[in-house]
Amino acid sequence: MQMLKSMWLNSDLMLAIPAAAIITLAAQAVAADGEVEVTPERAKICEAADKRYAELYPDAKDDGTVIVKLYKYNFCPPNLTVKAGTTVRWVNVDKRTSHSVWLKESGVEESERFFPEEIWEYTFESSGPYPYLCGPHWEKEGMIGFVTVEP
Repeated sequence: MQMLKSMWLNSDLMLAIPAAAIITLAAQAVAADGEVEVTPERAKICEAADKRYAELYPDAKDDGTVIVKLYKYNFCPPNLTVKAGTTVRWVNVDKRTSHSVWLKESGVEESERFFPEEIWEYTFESSGPYPYLCGPHWEKEGMIGFVTVEP
């Protein structure tokens, strides 16, 4: 994302584009092909999120709900493919930070902010692409995710 900002900063067009738009363009560039880029850094953070989840919920049972962990300004995993009718549960495994889930492009209202060890769930009834973001952290931290729902 930093490289994209630098490219825009060196452009004459920069004068006509507000900073928020540049950040939006950067976030969209990360997910331009319909999925969030999984960098080595993001993969490492998600490994740590999995370990933290296992520590917090050692007796968690598979009830058919798909789990996404929120950790260090990342959704882990950042990309999901699920069947219509599947419930996704976002679990905040951070130690101090609150997050939200906002399926903005789908018209789903932003969740309340949820704090460490709290959850938010959503059942995907219709097939299609569902990009989503963390309301307070998508602009500065690039905290975005993507769900593909198949029939």
